[in-house]
Amino acid sequence: MAQVCLLGDPESDLRYELLSRETAREALSTYDLREPYVNSLALDTVSIGAAVSLLNDLNWYLVRFASAALVQADSVSETEWLSRDLATAVRDGDVAPDDTGEFVKLYGVDDGRPENPAYVERDGDLTPEREGYDELLVVRVTEAEFE
Repeated sequence: MAQVCLLGDPESDLRYELLSRETAREALSTYDLREPYVNSLALDTVSIGAAVSLLNDLNWYLVRFASAALVQADSVSETEWLSRDLATAVRDGDVAPDDTGEFVKLYGVDDGRPENPAYVERDGDLTPEREGYDELLVVRVTEAEFE
């Protein structure tokens, strides 16, 4: 099982933009859509491969209306997300799931809005703290995204 979470660009209404366009609406029609954060869209897929495939199908819209496309796969982590690039690398076998935790992008979440991401290199299993936020959204990224 894998989840997809799309974070909307602050200047667009992500749900409206996706569901008002026929191709995107059809691609999303078989999924139960949720909004875990303000201006976001989340859904469950059967696998990391299905998640990446859906993101590829929606690419035209994501470039225009999303600030981030995230994938969470239990085979990698039950609590942390993967960037789209890292999820693709794991799916393709270019990166082992156990080798994904070193570079992370941390979003502070206030009032349901992910904001102010910071890139952090982890030392071991510890995730750095970010004070002053209701929640912390941890996204594992590729080394290239980190740089």
